[in-house]
Amino acid sequence: MHHRPRLAAAAAGILLAAGIGATIPADASTTPSRTAGPPTTALVTNARWGGHPTFDRLVVDVRGGMPPVTVKPVTVLRYDGSGHRVPLPGKYFLEIKLSPAAAHDASGRSVYHGPRLTKINLPALKGVALTGDFEGVVTLGAAFDTKPHYKTFTLHSPERLVLDIAHPVGCRR
Repeated sequence: MHHRPRLAAAAAGILLAAGIGATIPADASTTPSRTAGPPTTALVTNARWGGHPTFDRLVVDVRGGMPPVTVKPVTVLRYDGSGHRVPLPGKYFLEIKLSPAAAHDASGRSVYHGPRLTKINLPALKGVALTGDFEGVVTLGAAFDTKPHYKTFTLHSPERLVLDIAHPVGCRR
């Protein structure tokens, strides 16, 4: 019978410890993680294209994880920062933004090896330009003679953004 007070004290200690432990966030740690570090910024390294029988394809190569991407129609393409008009042929344009991303390394050297401004003669795609690499946003523009009907998706290992633009059957190269 002398063990009951000791057992009760031990049980109270366990409950108290469990209650205190429940108030500590699951991700709290008293020892720093060796694998944790600043998040890496995705690097946009290239843009390339190709013609297919029913669509043209624009591929943007990314080193690191794929950042969020927005693709939207715009009435005119403009260079980020200056606001100057991008001299690509076409009546319709798509603006492609990747963020957070960069086309340069931490030393400021360009890692982007794709076109800066290129006219293209595919059935749908008429031009591609790198229009910005500014404050964690990389922007590209694509030009078309007709309103583009497109879909986007990503491919992995290596990371790529793919933009497929439909056109009538029959591909000119």
